Amino acid sequence: MPTPTKGSRFGGGPAHERLMLGNLATALFEHGRITTTHAKAKRLRPLAERMVTFAKRGDISARRRVLTVVKDKGVVHTLFTEIGPSYAGRQGGYTRIIKIGNRKGDNAPMAIIEMVEPMAEAVVAEATGATKRAVKELAAKSEDTTVIEEITPVTEEVLEEETGEPVNTEGEEEVAAGEEAEPKE
Repeated sequence: MPTPTKGSRFGGGPAHERLMLGNLATALFEHGRITTTHAKAKRLRPLAERMVTFAKRGDISARRRVLTVVKDKGVVHTLFTEIGPSYAGRQGGYTRIIKIGNRKGDNAPMAIIEMVEPMAEAVVAEATGATKRAVKELAAKSEDTTVIEEITPVTEEVLEEETGEPVNTEGEEEVAAGEEAEPKE
């Protein structure tokens, strides 16, 4: 008979529970805060705090122990280089659980589990991902686009000199303009 689990049971086997908690811990260390059910947050908290304690130790055996739970090497590197040293003065209590009400579909009690000290790098990474479109618009409006247009005729002359045949770029532009004029279905 398998040893009974302490805490909530999630309706899967022990292997599924370990994988699920490892994935939750990976997401927590990667993003700084995650939204999950209250039962999963309560089961994740001791595991996450143990991983931060290993990261504070910082030796190779601690890193190997963390790698058995958190499979992403990039997240483990972040845990050992940024998160662990930031909690060096704290003896415990690295995470907090905030109840946020019930989920709409099945009325499951939901909670946010987050690291106590905010992770500035994770917030910056999310902000840069959200502003990629704004950066593209700025690049289109900037003067760099005119520089690119000035460079292209120089490369066409080089092609003409290498091959010995004149390069017809005007016809290509007409074809490109004709393709743009046709309505797309």
